[in-house]
Amino acid sequence: MLSNLTHKPVIKLSEKLSSLTQYKLGHCFYGSDGASAVEVALKMSFHYWYNKGFLNKKKFICLQNSYHGETLGALAVTNIQSFKEIYTSLLNKTYIITTPDSRNINKGNSANEIARCAIFDLEILLKKNHNKIAAIIIEPLVQCAGGMIMYDSIYLKLVREICNNYNIHLIADEIAVGCGRTGKFFACEHAEIWPDFLCLSKGITGGYLPLSLVMTTDKIYNSIYYKNNINIFLHSHSYSGNPLACCAALATLEIFNKDNILQRISQDMKKITKALTSLITHPKIINFRQKGMIWAFDVIIEDPEQIETFSKKFFVAALKNELLLRPIGNTVYLMPPYILNKNEIQHMTSAIFQTFNEVIT
Repeated sequence: MLSNLTHKPVIKLSEKLSSLTQYKLGHCFYGSDGASAVEVALKMSFHYWYNKGFLNKKKFICLQNSYHGETLGALAVTNIQSFKEIYTSLLNKTYIITTPDSRNINKGNSANEIARCAIFDLEILLKKNHNKIAAIIIEPLVQCAGGMIMYDSIYLKLVREICNNYNIHLIADEIAVGCGRTGKFFACEHAEIWPDFLCLSKGITGGYLPLSLVMTTDKIYNSIYYKNNINIFLHSHSYSGNPLACCAALATLEIFNKDNILQRISQDMKKITKALTSLITHPKIINFRQKGMIWAFDVIIEDPEQIETFSKKFFVAALKNELLLRPIGNTVYLMPPYILNKNEIQHMTSAIFQTFNEVIT
């Protein structure tokens, strides 16, 4: 626990991360895992409005099929029933809006049109309820646990505009999609916008040590930590800003810079997409999609019994072929490391085909 103290690794890490946002998000609050970061962002948003005298702004908005964690606050803004159905009576009610699922392109709409249609749903909600709402929380560009749902970056840009118009916060949960996963360090960069809160975890330490953080603006920081403000933000974690974890994060950022990881991602995602191209026309596959270093496709399974067992069978078969793949229902996805060499890329792609043929035939 920092306990009103600090240390060099956490200062240096905060400065480096802030610089990556052009100092638009100049303050970092640290936790240990993704769910704790989401909890902090939700509480900070409410706390800001409370201190500003907007006492009714205590509701949140999330997207259909969203996932933000399994602690109570994070679970309340998650829309996957298998995670929350037992605990529904414990959770605050959340507004749930249409997700701009690009798979609907197959129904004749462009990704841009789908995004704009989903925005219309959000605007209708805010016209009636903006005085009650503190923030909207979204997973930028890819809703991972919801089935690798991908959408156009125009949606992020439009959400940012609407949040400004209706005076609500935008929370970007980049726990899974940040740190280069979408091809840019922050997924929000694709839309050239910055949220009011940005949550990071997972890749920030390269997977070596647990660390999460919430980045936010001067405006929000000054409202909840102003020295004469009685209602300061009281929230702490025992291992907040852990020095070892911060050092791991600093080492990760150094590797990103020294080894030109974002440039490597740009090259590798083209190679992998090319190697997987034949999946696009496979008669048993629909909705092949890709965003940065994330690939996904949906398997056509007509037998209801096979649908129930597909995920487990695919996982077991993939493991035998030296791949760790965990399908979500009938959705198979890949989120490979950024450091694969040519032979490893070839092995990964050929093993996917082998696994697919073993399970489907």
